[in-house]
Amino acid sequence: MELSILKHTGEDTGRKVSLSDAIFDIEPNDHAIYLDVKQKMANARQGTHKSKERAEISGSTRKIKKQKGTGTARAGSIKSPIFKGGGRVFGPRPKDYSFKLNKKLKVVARKSALTYKAKDQMISVLEGFTFDEVKTKSYLEMLTKLSLNDKKTLLVLPEIDKNVVLSGRNVKNTQVTTVDSLNTYDVLHADQLLFVEGSIEKIENLFK
Repeated sequence: MELSILKHTGEDTGRKVSLSDAIFDIEPNDHAIYLDVKQKMANARQGTHKSKERAEISGSTRKIKKQKGTGTARAGSIKSPIFKGGGRVFGPRPKDYSFKLNKKLKVVARKSALTYKAKDQMISVLEGFTFDEVKTKSYLEMLTKLSLNDKKTLLVLPEIDKNVVLSGRNVKNTQVTTVDSLNTYDVLHADQLLFVEGSIEKIENLFK
């Protein structure tokens, strides 16, 4: 697949770039995508949920009423789960939700996600650029000239460019990342992928 290389101002440079079939045109593996996205979401969970059980409740340990003669069920502690303010039975405990995935499976998942985007013509390639200063207005102007200001975009840089990253940080429905940080969830979440020219070669080397 060949794509035209555009300037960040929306103009065509007249040059083209070829996307590797080994990355952008494979047989997608939906289950690999599912597992990779599931791992990212699971790893993002803090797992700090906790409720106090009976032994952790602060309260008197005296027997709250006599054993017999009340006509009601016997009760020995105000901390019992059946009373308001008592401990919770089988409540949530802190837990680590993260799990491991093989690197090869992750690569297959990312290739599959990129293949779907390529088939749906949701990939654009931009000539290398930077901003003279950190300015959100500059990033918004770029999106407007590329007719993408109403879409969710993911800009993929070959290396971190502080001015570009900070300029796009507060723009709604926009994310800026690097090839090294590219993941399946972000690829699928975006309506349009914007690859800076240098990132194409780098992603081909990374996903060999």
